[in-house]
Amino acid sequence: MPVPVPRPRAIPAVECGQAPAASQDRGPSTEQAPPGTAPAGNLSGRPENPTQKREKTTENRENTPPRTAAQTTDRTTDRTPGRATDHHGSAVPTNLTVLLIEDDPGGSPIVPDLLDQSGKPIRVRTARNLTEAGRLLTDDVHCILLDLALPSPAPAPVRTGADDGGDGDAEGHDELAVLRHVLELAPRHAVLALTSSSDAERGAEAVAVGAQDYLFRDELDGRLLSRAIRYAVERKRSDSAERRLAEGRLRAQENRRLERGLLPTPLLEGSPLRFAARYRPGRSRALLGGDFYDVVRTPDGTVHAMIGDVCGHGPDEAALGVELRIAWRALTLAGLCGDQLLGTLQQVLEHERAHDEIFATLCAVDIAPDGRRAGLCLAGHPAPLVAGPGTPARLLPYDNNGPALGLLPGARWPRTQVELGAEWSLMLYTDGLIEGHVGEGRERLGQDGMVEMVRRQFAAGLQGEQLLRATVNEVRELNGGELADDVAVVLLDRTP
Repeated sequence: MPVPVPRPRAIPAVECGQAPAASQDRGPSTEQAPPGTAPAGNLSGRPENPTQKREKTTENRENTPPRTAAQTTDRTTDRTPGRATDHHGSAVPTNLTVLLIEDDPGGSPIVPDLLDQSGKPIRVRTARNLTEAGRLLTDDVHCILLDLALPSPAPAPVRTGADDGGDGDAEGHDELAVLRHVLELAPRHAVLALTSSSDAERGAEAVAVGAQDYLFRDELDGRLLSRAIRYAVERKRSDSAERRLAEGRLRAQENRRLERGLLPTPLLEGSPLRFAARYRPGRSRALLGGDFYDVVRTPDGTVHAMIGDVCGHGPDEAALGVELRIAWRALTLAGLCGDQLLGTLQQVLEHERAHDEIFATLCAVDIAPDGRRAGLCLAGHPAPLVAGPGTPARLLPYDNNGPALGLLPGARWPRTQVELGAEWSLMLYTDGLIEGHVGEGRERLGQDGMVEMVRRQFAAGLQGEQLLRATVNEVRELNGGELADDVAVVLLDRTP
C-alpha cells in the first residue's frame, strides 16, 4: 500500500507579508484570516465558541496528514537581530518574531496585519502543540502567544479542597499546566496568554504564574495585539535586567561576607601589646587582595607577627595569600619559628601555586614575652619600621634579607635579633605603601619617604588607628588617587 505523501503547508500571510491566497485541495490551513473575515469553515463571521472550536480541532487533526519538521515552519531565520530570511533566502525586514502556540491556527483570531512600532511586519510562527513549539523556539523569537485552551499533554494533579480550605475533591487538574510547561521551556521569553472574555479570572491567574499579560482571544485586533506584544517584550527585558541586578547584588554581598571572613582575627589575649591594621586591596570593589597578615600569641607569651605579599592582584593571588596566612598560623601555633617555619611555608606555596613563576615576599617578627627584643626574618620583603619616645622612626636591619618564597629551592632565611626597648611602635607594611608616586612625575615615595612621613606623624602625636589612617591617606594624596597595588599595614604598640 503506497504511503501517503504529506502535503506542504501554505505560507501564512502574516509570515510572508502578502495577502492570503486561495488554498486548493490543501486540507486545513494555518493561514491567518484578514481582519473582518471569518476563518475557514466559519462562514458566519462570528467567533466560534470554545465547544465548536474544540470539535473542529479534533476533526482537523483526524483529516490532516502528519507534518514533518521541515514543514512545521516555512521560513528560516539568521542570527542577525531584526533580520530574517524566507525559504528562498531573501531578507525580510522585521523587528519582532512571535511564536503562536494554538491547537487550531486556522481558526485563530489573530489578524494578519501585525506591525511593530516602526511599521514593519511582525513575523508570526505557528505551532499546534508543545512539541512543535520546542522546534520553533529559536533565539530570534521575542514573544510567545499561548492559547490557554491548549490541551495539556499530561495534566498534573493538584491538591484542592481540604488543603486550601475550600470545598472540592482531594485532587484536581492544573488548568495552567501548559503555561507552566512553556515558562520552563522558555524562561527568557515574554509570554502572552490568550483566553476567552468569559474567563478573565484564568487570565489573571496566568499573569500570577509568570505570563507578562493576558488578552481575550475573541476581542483582539491587530493594533491591540501589536501593542501588547511590544509591551510584553519590554516588560520581560525590564524584569530580566532587574533580576540580573538583584542576583549581582546578592553575589557581591556573598563575596564581601566571604572575603571579610577570610581576613584574620588577631590572637593576642593576655598580651599587653596593642594592635591596629589597615588593608586596602588594589582590585576594584574587592575586600581581599594578594597581601596578607596575621598576629598570634603562643602559650609561652611570645607574640608572632607576620605580613606578606603574593605577586599579582587577582582573586587567585588573594586565595593563595589566605592559604599562606592560615598555614603560617598553624605552623606558628605548632611551635615552628624562623628558618624552619619559612622553609615549610615555601613548600606550601610550591604545592598550591598555579604557576612556577608565582612567589611571595614575607616579613616575620617574634617578640619576646618581656617585649624588649624580637627576632626578625625577611624573605624578600621590606624591613619593618620602629619608633619610640625620643627615638625617631627608623628601619630595622635588613642585611640578612633572604629570597622571596618560591624563588630558590632549599633557600635559608637567617633570623636577626633586634632590641626594641621599653616603649615602642612597630610597623609592618607591604610594598604597596612605598611604591606610590610622589606628584605627577615618576618618582616614588620609597622607604626613606615613608620613614620621614611617619616621623612627622609621630611628632604630631598620632598613634594606633589614627597613625595608620593618616599614613595611608597621605600616600594616596601624594599618588594623586587610588594606589594600583594592594596595601596592608600592621602596627604593634608597647607602652609601660
